[in-house]
Amino acid sequence: MRTRVRGWRWRRNPLRRRSDVVEAWTVLMVTVLLFVVAPLVGVAAGLHAHDRARALAAAQRAARHEVRAVVLSDPPGRPSAVEGERRHPYLAQVRWTEPGKGARTAWVRVPAGTTAGERVGVWLDSRGRSVAAPPNAVALWQHAVTVGLAAAAGTAAVVFLGRTIERRIALRHRLAEWEREWARTGPRWNQPHM
Repeated sequence: MRTRVRGWRWRRNPLRRRSDVVEAWTVLMVTVLLFVVAPLVGVAAGLHAHDRARALAAAQRAARHEVRAVVLSDPPGRPSAVEGERRHPYLAQVRWTEPGKGARTAWVRVPAGTTAGERVGVWLDSRGRSVAAPPNAVALWQHAVTVGLAAAAGTAAVVFLGRTIERRIALRHRLAEWEREWARTGPRWNQPHM
């Protein structure tokens, strides 16, 4: 039967080697880094990414405006999608009227399943060119969570890589230490007894 003694690397005893103490401290550091530092890095990176993305979205909202336009022709090559599913954008010609500028037409991306005569929202920049809509709050949080998770995972990967390197070095030192000890005690064991 095997008995496990907890914390034996921390206690003073004649069997404890220097490499055991180093390994105990390394395990403690890795645990703290994985369960405290990596999540904090992820949260900090996610919040920073959210702040930057929110500022960018606000700048885009200030520089762009939305107009309601009428689709002039059916988008070519519409897929046979399930009714109500309108995720895949296609190019279609639309027309809208701007105050003081008259009627304008342009080719813009519209949701799949859009037919001629439907009204769609078109985002325009300050020059009147069709541009993508600024990201909404959900897209901002998705971006922030993705960046945060990637930062936490990257931190954890660096910690695991460091731990792997440390274990290889510690194993090499431990084997060299055992070789030195055996060189001192081995001849006494191998002598014939009379």
